[in-house]
Amino acid sequence: MEKPTAIVVGTGFGRRVHVPALRAAGFAVAALVGTRPERLERKAAEAGVPAFFTDLGAAIERTGAHLVTIAAPPASHAPLAFAAMARGCHVLCEKPFAMDAAEGAALLDAAERAGIVHMIAHEFRWLPERALLGRAIAEGLIGTPRFLAMDQFIPFCADPGARLPGWWFDTASGGGWLGAGGSHLIDQVRTWLGEFESVSARLLTVSDREHGANDSYSLRFRLASGAEGSMQQSAGAWGAPASLLRCAGTRGTVWIESGKVLLADRTGTRELPVPDDLVLPAAPGFELAPFIRLCEALRARIEGAGGEGPVAIPTFRDGLAAMRVMDAVRAASAAGGALRPVEPASGLEPASGPGGGAA
Repeated sequence: MEKPTAIVVGTGFGRRVHVPALRAAGFAVAALVGTRPERLERKAAEAGVPAFFTDLGAAIERTGAHLVTIAAPPASHAPLAFAAMARGCHVLCEKPFAMDAAEGAALLDAAERAGIVHMIAHEFRWLPERALLGRAIAEGLIGTPRFLAMDQFIPFCADPGARLPGWWFDTASGGGWLGAGGSHLIDQVRTWLGEFESVSARLLTVSDREHGANDSYSLRFRLASGAEGSMQQSAGAWGAPASLLRCAGTRGTVWIESGKVLLADRTGTRELPVPDDLVLPAAPGFELAPFIRLCEALRARIEGAGGEGPVAIPTFRDGLAAMRVMDAVRAASAAGGALRPVEPASGLEPASGPGGGAA
C-alpha cells in the first residue's frame, strides 16, 4: 500500500517530533512549511525532508499531500487549518487548539463540513502511567472518584535568559503556560473524569519576568460528575521537576509515583502492572514515543482501519472542550480568581475512552 503523504508546518517541535513520529507511523513526509526561508531550508535538510515552502497552499498543491500537521504558534493554527481543510487535507493540530472557544467552534464546524479526519496533539494520553491510571478509574478500582490533585514544578522557563521562542511569552500570539501545559492536563482530566462544570483560577508569573504571558497557573474545579479537584503548574520554578498526581474515590486512591501507578484500598497498597496494549515503542526522549502512537491512530483513522484502540483519540471536539475550560480560567483570573462556569459541552462526544473507560 502506498504511504499517505504528510506536510509538517513548523521548524521547531514540528521538525523535531512530528516528522520522525509520522515516519515511524508509516507516513511519507513530503514537505516542511515555515516562515523564514534560510532557517527552513536548513531544517528541511537536517530532517531529510525533500521540499520546503513558505506557503501552505503551494505546498499542498505541489506535493498532493493527504495530511497537514500544524506545529506553529497558536495564533496561526486557525488560518493554517482552514487552508488545509479547504484543500481536502486531514489535519493534526498542536495545542492549544485555538485562541478561544469561538475560534475552536468554527474550526470544528469546518472540519465536520469538510468530512476530514481531525485530531489534536494530546499525545500524552498515550503515556502508559496516565492511560493506566485512567483505566483503573474506569474499571471502578477506586469506586466513585471524588477528588483529584495535580501539581507540577517545572524549570522550563525559570531562567529569563533561556533561549525560547518569543511567542511563548506573547499573549497575542497564544503564548502562556495555561495553553502550553494546562491544555494537556485539562484534556487529561476530561478523559479520566468527564466534563468541567466550573473553575476558580489565577494566571501567574513566577519567573523573574516583568511582562509577558503567564508561566504558571493555579485553579480549583468542579466537574459535572460532582468530583472536585485542584490543578497547579509552574514552568518558572527553579530546581528539579516535581509533581503530584493523585485521585481519591469512595473505595480507594490511585496515583502516579516515579512513573509507576499505585493503588491503595482496604487491602493495602500495590503497583498496577502496565498491560501490553499500553506499552510504548522504544524512542528517544519522552515526547516521541507517545507521539508515534498518536500518529499511528491518525493513520488508522485516515485509512478507516478498525475501531478505537486502548486510548481515546483526541479530536477537534476535545480541542473545543479544552478551549471552553481555558476561556473560563482566563475569565476567572481576570475577575481576581472568582468562580466562573464552563460552557457545557453540549453536542460534544464523551471524553471517556472505549468501553466507558477513561484512557
